[in-house]
Amino acid sequence: MSNSKQEKQGLNKIINEMVAVVTNSKDEIFEIGEQSRAECEQVEQELQRVKDQVISIIQEGDILEKKVKYYRIRLSEVSKNFNQYSEEEVKEVYNQTHQLQSELFLRREKEEQLRVRRSELERRLVNLSETVERAENLLGKISVILNYLTDDLQDVYQTLESAKEKEAFGLKIIDAQEEERKRLSREIHDGPAQMLANVMLRSDLIERTFRERGVAEALVEIKQVKQMVRSALYEVRRIIYDLRPMALDDLGLVPTLNKYLQTVEEHNEIHIEFLPRGIDNRLDPKYETALFRLVQEAVQNAVKHAEPSLVRVQFERNYNSINIIVTDNGKGFDLEDKKKSSFGLIGMKERVEMLSGTIDIQSKIQQGTKIRIQVPLLK
Repeated sequence: MSNSKQEKQGLNKIINEMVAVVTNSKDEIFEIGEQSRAECEQVEQELQRVKDQVISIIQEGDILEKKVKYYRIRLSEVSKNFNQYSEEEVKEVYNQTHQLQSELFLRREKEEQLRVRRSELERRLVNLSETVERAENLLGKISVILNYLTDDLQDVYQTLESAKEKEAFGLKIIDAQEEERKRLSREIHDGPAQMLANVMLRSDLIERTFRERGVAEALVEIKQVKQMVRSALYEVRRIIYDLRPMALDDLGLVPTLNKYLQTVEEHNEIHIEFLPRGIDNRLDPKYETALFRLVQEAVQNAVKHAEPSLVRVQFERNYNSINIIVTDNGKGFDLEDKKKSSFGLIGMKERVEMLSGTIDIQSKIQQGTKIRIQVPLLK
């Protein structure tokens, strides 16, 4: 018997065994998919309830935070002019401030708990959705495989070849994901991890400084450590925003941009004006994410490279488009040289092109920079 005939008979035997196994597994896969689909719907409902609670508690927290700021100012006034107020008035201001601070702390704690629960539900929903999707894909593939296995052997060879191509494509995706993980790991190691390591070292010195140099020197060390912690916290928040800002799903684009720009303003000690117009309703998630990234990249470029004292972000929605203008009064740059080397500008251009929009960048040395972006809203 020739080798070719033996190979064909061996392949037929393997195919028959595969047909039996695949046929017996089909019902089990269908049942798994239906169970996962039902559980997925339950998780979606719970996730929506948690999201609504997060929005509500964030709004309550913002209101409380304003009250706390007011009473802190009031308490400072009372303390400075202590003799002008009765003991009851002083006590009332102090108690009210303390009570509001406690309520705010509890709100933030509850908000954090809800965010953790939301993240857990989102991960669970992703896993369930992937299970449902895999089950559906497997059922579709089973039908295709059964047809292939009962048809001409040449079709089987072609299927195997196609599987190899898909495997190669999947490996490329895995490589890209691994590179992104490495980049994120390096960024955390070089940023927050190093800062926190320095905090640990400096904290060990505080006690020694207190013993050897006194309270004043120790307080100086504590203030420096506090600044280092604040910087580390800012870097952590920036990395989280780079991955995906949590408030974007809960509050929408404009509130998230407002919070982000306030954070950048406070940390970098520059003035940022945010001028939104016509953004009353939520946009499609793909637009919200992409537009947030565009503003983020433009502002970060200005903060890191332009050394401005003022950054202005104009954000306007017309009937069928979004217009963004980001200007700064920084040192500017040579536009022709920068276009060739700036990955940030290249990334912005590519993101705008993906949205079928246009981007115009104007800059001159010592005359600031203006970035104008227009993105059509496709119906």
